[in-house]
Amino acid sequence: MTHLPDEAKNLLDRHRAVTPSWLALYYREPLELTHGEGRHAYGSDGRRYLDFFGGILTTMTAHALPEVTRAVADQAGRILHTSTLYLSTPMVDLAEQIAELSGIPDAKVFFTTSGTEANDAALLLATTYRRSNQVLAMRNSYHGRSFSTIGITGNSSWSPTSLSPLQTLYVHGSVRTRGPFAHLDDAAFIQACTADLEDMLGQVGGPVAALIAEPIQGVGGFTHGPDGLFAAFKPVLDRHGIPWISDEVQTGWGRTGDHFWGWQAHADAGPPDALTFAKGLGNGLSIGGVVARAELMDCLGANSISTFGGSPVTTAGALANLRHLLEHDLQGNARRVGAVLRERIEAGARHLPVVREVRGRGLMLGVELVDRTGEPSAAAAALALEHARDLGLLIGKGGPLGNVLRIAPPLSLTRDEAEQGAELLVQALDRAQKELFSAEEAL
Repeated sequence: MTHLPDEAKNLLDRHRAVTPSWLALYYREPLELTHGEGRHAYGSDGRRYLDFFGGILTTMTAHALPEVTRAVADQAGRILHTSTLYLSTPMVDLAEQIAELSGIPDAKVFFTTSGTEANDAALLLATTYRRSNQVLAMRNSYHGRSFSTIGITGNSSWSPTSLSPLQTLYVHGSVRTRGPFAHLDDAAFIQACTADLEDMLGQVGGPVAALIAEPIQGVGGFTHGPDGLFAAFKPVLDRHGIPWISDEVQTGWGRTGDHFWGWQAHADAGPPDALTFAKGLGNGLSIGGVVARAELMDCLGANSISTFGGSPVTTAGALANLRHLLEHDLQGNARRVGAVLRERIEAGARHLPVVREVRGRGLMLGVELVDRTGEPSAAAAALALEHARDLGLLIGKGGPLGNVLRIAPPLSLTRDEAEQGAELLVQALDRAQKELFSAEEAL
């Protein structure tokens, strides 16, 4: 187990003195990451770590990617900031690229500084367009930490208040292995969830602004329904005139391997009316945004700007990052190397009762942990997180009960690194199981 040196302990004390008590830190002995290279990050403790979390799925291509570093430095040397009140070549170049990639016809793009703000903007568009504050969201969902996005988050662990400007109606479908429809096969599961949606809409008074949904739930523990779920929802939504917003903050840019966007697993529905993005686009730069069909995007009747959204520096860096991803087929790499990573984790976890399920797609994998009785175990996840760090591997955790490990390396991960990381993860799980089960036996 690591122990904080005096300098790090001093930083932790200073951190706690000036930041909110609810600002979470990983690890019993919190870690400062000082620099990175490729798929590795380095700590102030002098250790090198294989990074399988990427700053919460944000270091999408690689740490210290030269193309991004050069683009940011070149742009910063010219002008750092202008705001959206002025024309910006980097912003327009990036918007054109994203509009084309989105699959949404007649698309327009609005840039923000985060995924939370992107979802907030999408809600503003939908509620204005539909003249309604009623929103459909998925159970177990997470869409951000602003007042409006907390109001549509179906995960009590991340909902500190029940107050909201929105009336949210929660829909079944994004958790396949738990809940009242878990026993059904995929076709029957989709049919049951669609019937539930239809029944709910038959009881709602007035119009509904939108359905917002993550194709794979991030904070919820990398859960998702069967392919085609939202394709089945779409005719129901269309009959009621309800737009579909796909929250691609974590699933976008090819991370799932099979598709560039998560919504494409439900492609029979055609593209969503809007999609939101953030995280990986900037490879660590603070950027997010909304892509929507023009009729929806242009519905606001009042002035609006963004002081920092579309910043010349962040859009220049994001464009360099996106071009690198496309030119090097990192989506294909996520599919190929992600399959190796999942296979190795599943093989190593077969003898570990603490592992209930390995799930996900591409380089977006979840490992759900349980105790000796098969009940969800946040303690197991916390132990695995600590042991992984001790072994030199950074991972995340989530799920509504805090019992899911989140595995999301940069998309340039090599096969050797995938195999090494899987081996370290299985070792961490083995250690966590022994520690947890021994403690449970002692009770």
